[in-house]
Amino acid sequence: MNSKKEIYKNITFILSHTSHPGNIGASARAMKTMGFNKLTLLCPEKFPHSEADALASGATDVLEKAKVITNIEEALAHNNIIIGFTARRRELTQAHLSSDEVAKKIIELGITNKIGLFFGNETSGLSNDEIQHCHYLGYIDANKSYSSLNLSQAVQVIAYALRQEINLKEFNTITKEREIASFAEQNGFYAHLEDTLKNLELYDKVQGKRLMYRIRLMFNRIQMDKDEVNIFRGILNQINKKID
Repeated sequence: MNSKKEIYKNITFILSHTSHPGNIGASARAMKTMGFNKLTLLCPEKFPHSEADALASGATDVLEKAKVITNIEEALAHNNIIIGFTARRRELTQAHLSSDEVAKKIIELGITNKIGLFFGNETSGLSNDEIQHCHYLGYIDANKSYSSLNLSQAVQVIAYALRQEINLKEFNTITKEREIASFAEQNGFYAHLEDTLKNLELYDKVQGKRLMYRIRLMFNRIQMDKDEVNIFRGILNQINKKID
């Protein structure tokens, strides 16, 4: 197996609520120049669009294969690890990694696991709801007094950092990391836990929405595999049987 090819195949760029179709095209071009071709678009404002095709400049094949999704859970479902990009730290947040650290983390995890790189809307970035679905947050170390990057520029910087790290790495001595549960499997556990808290009549008593946010962050740090998710869901099944 060619591990370098596996890492390229396992990485998906996910653009959320993109306002300008030109940014989608320019992002596709940025991806293709660095060897990436998997693009997911979550609720784009205008796509397909002639401006996207024009700014893709030879990367229209990336646009043609792009998945257009209207639901965040579906957009992230097939990934094991989600890395969201945001310029600022958030309250109760995940590890905030530089672009170089993100690249190293992906090399560590990406042979076995599918990685989603999550970029927010051009104006507002990732929402708090989108942030809570991320295992890690990444940032680009830019001028502190003027850190505003165009979406496609941010995609280009991250894609370049990844390519450089992939090219530097010797893969023949790497042992495969364990496979982390997919986002869909993890999300199923969170929904199951939330339902159980409601059945126990605890959800409203303990500020359930905030509690679930913190629980997501905790388990995202743990990064459960499929067997571990099944263990916890088996416990929840037994609790719900006792409640009934």
